[in-house]
Amino acid sequence: MAEIARLFREDDNDGAPQDGLGEISSALAEGMRIAEALLFAAAEPLSEQDIEKRMPRGVTAAMVLETLKADYSSRGVNLVRAGGAWMFRTAADLAWLLATGEGEPKRLSRAALETLAIIAYHQPVTRAEIEDIRGVAISKGTLDVLLETGWVRLRGRRRAPGRPITYGTTQAFLIQFGLEAITDLPGLEELKGAGLFDGRLPPGFGIPQPSDAADLAADEDPLTDEPVEPPAPEISERDLEGQTPAQDDSMLDEPLERET
Repeated sequence: MAEIARLFREDDNDGAPQDGLGEISSALAEGMRIAEALLFAAAEPLSEQDIEKRMPRGVTAAMVLETLKADYSSRGVNLVRAGGAWMFRTAADLAWLLATGEGEPKRLSRAALETLAIIAYHQPVTRAEIEDIRGVAISKGTLDVLLETGWVRLRGRRRAPGRPITYGTTQAFLIQFGLEAITDLPGLEELKGAGLFDGRLPPGFGIPQPSDAADLAADEDPLTDEPVEPPAPEISERDLEGQTPAQDDSMLDEPLERET
């Protein structure tokens, strides 16, 4: 910031910019105006790379965004970075002024919140692993709700019998919860300080270091990497004589108990 401040410093003698820095400060001011306009007009958060493309010669988006962030820090809207992208947001202490109760998103159930937390910390994770951590079966609807919010995505398939689907979080999850990166999720000590853990924890209890790397893990395959099934053999009417129709597989499925 000291370097940025020097760009605006003028000569004490005649008020003229020092050593031609006037051109740089002018370009910085223009870059701030451009970035401000882009961010206000954008329907979605913008990455630093997108803003960099519109910057004047000799000015970097990083310099411009940090200057804008400081400039807006005491205003009614703040410039923030979440999920690797930049956006304007209402100042946290003024959010209550805009809470009208109309059009607010539906609250997630406790089961959905617990499932979301497990996915965030343990990704890539399968449904069976989620159920093992929670100690209770989850309904298909719970995962469907999280997928519909856009906070959870299908990552790939585990290299294990049955090739179960693995789940992970999205950039929308980071933006929704104001996280610059998944590693900004609170650790065990922070959760203890917030009073979320009561009593003594089991020996060796810990929270994994979360990672939402886009690359598949060593034990994951792409979702499209499906084994090719051989065509079913043709069965003639003669083969079916005297046989009862096979029971539909769907009749054998028992619905999971809905969570309350």
